[in-house]
Amino acid sequence: MHLVDTTLFYAPHSGGVKRYLHEKRRSLAAWPEITHTLLVPGTTDALIAGGISTLAAPRLPHRAGYRWPLRRHAWRAALVALAPDLIEAGDPYLPGRAAAEAAQQLGIPAAAFAHSDLPRLLGRYIGAAGVRAGEAWLRRLYARYDAVLAPSRVIARRLADAGIERLALQPLGVDDGIFHPRQNVLDLRARLGLPARTRLLVFAGRLAPEKNIATLRAAVRRLGAPYHLLLVGGRDARRLDAGTSVLPYEADTGHLAQLLASCDALVHAGTQETFGMVVLEAFACARPVVAVPAGALPELVDAQVGVLAAQAGAAALAEAVAALYTRDRAALGVAARARVEHNYAWPRVVARQLDTYRALLHQPRATALAGVAL
Repeated sequence: MHLVDTTLFYAPHSGGVKRYLHEKRRSLAAWPEITHTLLVPGTTDALIAGGISTLAAPRLPHRAGYRWPLRRHAWRAALVALAPDLIEAGDPYLPGRAAAEAAQQLGIPAAAFAHSDLPRLLGRYIGAAGVRAGEAWLRRLYARYDAVLAPSRVIARRLADAGIERLALQPLGVDDGIFHPRQNVLDLRARLGLPARTRLLVFAGRLAPEKNIATLRAAVRRLGAPYHLLLVGGRDARRLDAGTSVLPYEADTGHLAQLLASCDALVHAGTQETFGMVVLEAFACARPVVAVPAGALPELVDAQVGVLAAQAGAAALAEAVAALYTRDRAALGVAARARVEHNYAWPRVVARQLDTYRALLHQPRATALAGVAL
């Protein structure tokens, strides 16, 4: 089987989607009968079957190195030239459209992975009209796919409510060998110039508005000393104020694992998470998580592995963090690690995904509406 993944959610400092694609590639290497190719935006046109292919696209200013594809016909032609047996599209934008067109031209199955929540994103900026427009767009686009993979139950329900069919639940995973408690770096507080008694919290991801970084910082300000927030995902290392430090991502995922394992807990204020891969990465490092009750986060965080805030504001999040320090954090971490090992290690997750792919390859194409114009 030759599988091609394509998406625009791929950049030097991008987060969960890129990590998903790289971990997927690593896990698929255990199946010699499978060739895996990525097609993503880059600086040049370079098609490499079995590797990371790129098509030149302009860079978006102030967006962590993301590039925005503009050449739909070239993207479709590249997918056709790679001659896959199955295409998975990881966004509903130009690559998603081109993937549906290429699959139709080749007569092969196509799966869409709903990594983002387009209706809620549009709703954030233009209200209910944006939600309706996003849902209408997804209905038209996803009608051209043989399966739509949802990483969480909340996203699957939203898609179903929008009238989208052929849904399959496909959670993400974590490398539980790299993300491991042994990555703990005992001198992290000293390296950050913090007292040894600091209650060190961490968040890792794009420091974008939808991650509600302002809420995280407000919660830590409410708590005051000895609490300190480490934000991993900035452009450079710096101290924002007495309660917040920033570190950049590094290419080596082991560096992120060290940071997660060396803090007391992950804290997450995002209300639009479609899954929350960083939560699993913290769990794998035996670190509990404090999160807000929104998006997909409640599907991962419960009282056995952390604390779920009463609501999404800074005051409730601060209360939840304080409550964590009244619990046995070591026991919570042990339970979190066990949950990952049993349910979310990448080989187990990818094996489940391969079952979905094989089913698609052995059934008639379901896209009766493939001719709908977009």
